[in-house]
Amino acid sequence: MTKSEFGACIKKARNAQKIWAALPYGQRERRLKKAGTYLAAHVEELRETVCRDTGKLPLDALAAEILPAIMALDYYRQKGRAFLAPRRIRGGNPLMFNKRSRMVYEPYGVVGIISPWNYPFAIPFSEIVMALLAGNAVVFKISSRSLRVGRALEAMFAAADLPQGLFTYVEMAGRDAGPAFIGSPGAPGPGTPGVDKLFFTGSTATGRELMTLAAPRLLPLVLELGGADAAIVRADADVDRAAAGIAWAAFSNAGQSCGGVQRIIVHQDLYEVFLEKFCALVRGLRRGIDLGPMSTLAQKQEVRRQVERCLRMGARIAAKSGEAFFQEEKTTEAPAVVLRDVKFGMPIMEEEVFGPVAGVIPAADDEEALGIANNSCYGLTASIWSRNRRRARSLAGRINAGVVMINDHLMSHGLAETPWGGFGNSGLGRSHGEPGFKEMVKARVIVDDILPGVKRDIFWYPYSEEVFTGIRAIVDMVSGKAGQRIAAIPRVLRVFFRYWKK
Repeated sequence: MTKSEFGACIKKARNAQKIWAALPYGQRERRLKKAGTYLAAHVEELRETVCRDTGKLPLDALAAEILPAIMALDYYRQKGRAFLAPRRIRGGNPLMFNKRSRMVYEPYGVVGIISPWNYPFAIPFSEIVMALLAGNAVVFKISSRSLRVGRALEAMFAAADLPQGLFTYVEMAGRDAGPAFIGSPGAPGPGTPGVDKLFFTGSTATGRELMTLAAPRLLPLVLELGGADAAIVRADADVDRAAAGIAWAAFSNAGQSCGGVQRIIVHQDLYEVFLEKFCALVRGLRRGIDLGPMSTLAQKQEVRRQVERCLRMGARIAAKSGEAFFQEEKTTEAPAVVLRDVKFGMPIMEEEVFGPVAGVIPAADDEEALGIANNSCYGLTASIWSRNRRRARSLAGRINAGVVMINDHLMSHGLAETPWGGFGNSGLGRSHGEPGFKEMVKARVIVDDILPGVKRDIFWYPYSEEVFTGIRAIVDMVSGKAGQRIAAIPRVLRVFFRYWKK
C-alpha cells in the first residue's frame, strides 16, 4: 500500500467512524457478535492459518490464540457498556457542595493497530474488538511474516457487516508503517493524515522509534514491548509444580513470548533439587509434539548468538531437549536450553532472549531473589512460586513488573479481564480488562453548578477586601485547627451570600 492509498483509507475510516459512533452500544455489540459467530464456525481453519504462518504447534495455536480470542469477545461485548457509562465523581470537600462532576467517554476516532508475528491472532483481536465496541474506526497492520492471519482477521470482521471503511486491513513494509500511521503535524502546511491513537506490540527498539515519530504530533501511544521475565522459586515452593509450570512458560511457542520465563531465581536450599527436576522435564520435551519450531531462521540465529555469548562468558548448559544445539542452519527447529552458572553481563540476564532458553540462578533468600529479579531494564511480567500465599503476595508487590502471578506464569494474557502491560522498557499503557478498554476512549469531565439562582461564584470579579477575607476564612475552615475552623464560620457565611449578588 502506498502512502496516498493509506491516506485515502484514513479518510474513509473517519467518515465511517462518525456513523458508527452515533449508533447505540447495543447495535455495535450485535454487529461484533457476528464476528464471533464467524470465529466459532471457522475454528479449525483459523487455527491452521496460524500454524502455517508461525510454525506453532496445533495445541499452542488453539489454546493461546483461538480460545483467548473467543473468551475476549464474549467478555468485552458483555462489559463494554458498563466501561463506557458516564461516572459521577464524588465531591472532595463539602465547601464545593454546589459542584457536581461526572466523567464521560468518547472514542478517539481512528485507532491504528500494529501487531507482531509471535501471537498474530490473539494480540490484535482483543484490541480490534475493544476499539470497535468503543466507537472507533480501526486501521490494522500485521507483521509481514503473518499476512495470512491478517487476511483471515479481515474476513472475520467483514462478516460483522461493519460500515464500509470502518475496519481496514493494510499490508505495507514495516519501515513505512510508522510514518504512515503516525502522520505529520499540520503546520505550516496541511500535514499528512495519521491515526488518532496508535497501539503497537513489538520490540523495545521499534517502540522508541515510534515515540520519536509521534512526538511532534503528541500522538498518544500504547506500547506493549519486550520482557526478560523472572520467576522466583521460594524454599517452600511445590518443586514439582514450579518445575512443570516454569518449563511450560519458558518454552511454549518455542520461547517466543514477551511474557515467557527467562530468568529462574531459586532459593539455594532448593536449587539442586529444582534444577534436577526442571532439566529432566526439558530433556523429555519432544520436537513437534511439545516443542515447536521458531518462526524464522533469522530469529533462531539471533538466539544462537546470544547463547554462545553466554557460554563464552562462563555459563554452562545444564540440559537441552534433543542432541542438536542451534547448528542446523536450514531449519527453524531449535532445542530448549537450560543455562546454569549465569551472571550479570550475560545476554540471558541483560537482554530479551526471544527463544527457548532459560537461565537458573541461585539466591540466598527472598531479598537477594528480589534484587536479581528487579535488576533489569524490563518489567513486563513475573511470578512467585510458594506455598505461603501471604508471603508470595507481599513479594509480588515489590517486583518491578506490570503483571505478577503466583504459582503460574504467562497465562494472564489469556484472561480478558486482567490488564496487560509492563514497566520500564516493557512499554507504556495497558491492554485488556477495563484499563485496556479505557485506552480506546478519551475522558471528558463535565462540571455542573447545581445551586439555583446563582449570579456569580464568590471568587469572581470584582475583587474586594470582603472577597479576600471570605476566601481566607475558607482556607482556615479547610486547613485550620479546631478553633480556627469555628471562628471562620461567620466570615464564610458573609461571603457565601455573594453567590446571589448581581
